[in-house]
Amino acid sequence: MANRATVAVAYDCLFPYSTGGGERQYRAFADEIGARGIDVDYLTAVQWDGAVPPEERFRIVPVSGRLSLYSADGVRRIPAALAYAAGLFRALHRSRGRYQAVIVSGLPIFNVFAARLALLGTRTRVAVDYLEVWHRRQWVEYSGRLTGTIAWLLQRLAIAVTPVATCHSQLSATRLRREGLRSEPVVSPGLIDGAVQTAPTAPASRPPYVLYAGRHIPDKRVDSLPAAVAEARRTVPDLRLVILGSGPSTAEIRAEVDRAGGSAWTDFPGFVEDAELDTLLHGALALINPSRREGYGLVVVEANAHGTPVVLVADEGNAATELIDPGVNGIVAPSTSPTDLARAIRAVADGGDDLRRSARAWYDAAVGTRTIRRTVEGILSALRLPTSPAQRTTKEDTP
Repeated sequence: MANRATVAVAYDCLFPYSTGGGERQYRAFADEIGARGIDVDYLTAVQWDGAVPPEERFRIVPVSGRLSLYSADGVRRIPAALAYAAGLFRALHRSRGRYQAVIVSGLPIFNVFAARLALLGTRTRVAVDYLEVWHRRQWVEYSGRLTGTIAWLLQRLAIAVTPVATCHSQLSATRLRREGLRSEPVVSPGLIDGAVQTAPTAPASRPPYVLYAGRHIPDKRVDSLPAAVAEARRTVPDLRLVILGSGPSTAEIRAEVDRAGGSAWTDFPGFVEDAELDTLLHGALALINPSRREGYGLVVVEANAHGTPVVLVADEGNAATELIDPGVNGIVAPSTSPTDLARAIRAVADGGDDLRRSARAWYDAAVGTRTIRRTVEGILSALRLPTSPAQRTTKEDTP
């Protein structure tokens, strides 16, 4: 008989059955906790065909059926969020007393209420992990005035009833305090997978290209890239643009490519396999992400692991800029204007191989401290659970 699970991780998505930063993060949490000899259930929605897939370090527990999470314009669907929250409530209520602790994602916000209500009166400790924390204006821009205002109020209520809050940037920590958190949040050192292995740093491919990788939604502002690359080509004449992914904004992005006269120097490979993504990351002049909001910025880490600098844009909701040491591992442009982005791209090109070496050096230093392993240790400590890992060897353990 299997040992009784003591920790649950709750999120409606699971990598690799769905992809994204949150999916990777919570899977890594489950893997890392399981590696410490703690039994882990991953409470999620069905995202696979057939039987529940087996995992080595945790057990997948479906609490709802397959969900259509996003609307046609890339906004989270409330019915799907409610369906998962209802399933989470039922699963946790049935298993009252089973878990010593539950780590639940604060997005969608209904998860917080489901977990708190289901476990009310038990000794189960609850940590809410906040991928992002939005102010009222962001919610209104995302969901409309009425729905956005209600979502913001629900977020404030969820934060008020959060016993232990964890987050992954100083931006989120500050917003948690401002939105009513009653205790100090646990701010993680980072979310780097210390097991990542990459090839030695190499010069950028010829002809050079800047790479975008991610979903095409309005907040990512991918449509700002064609005009910026067209401007940068005045001094880097053979520069190309490679746009990975797809989404609701793809048509607008293609229209901007046509407007900039960029059909000859822009590629749209769509979503690619991990091996091809690694190849593209390794050879890019820069990874460019003009997003207005990021809760952490794992994309910076992944690019720097290849020695590839990153171009980001300053914005009040973009926590990824906290990871940039300007001129060392990337550049932060002041806006998405063609002039500002082109200037940042040219700065990366001028930095050449020296900038690529310093970007990789930044990663090599960060991989010893800003890791999932250290983050999990902090969360387990806040939950008063054992933090000592089972015997194993990783890059962090080697002298």
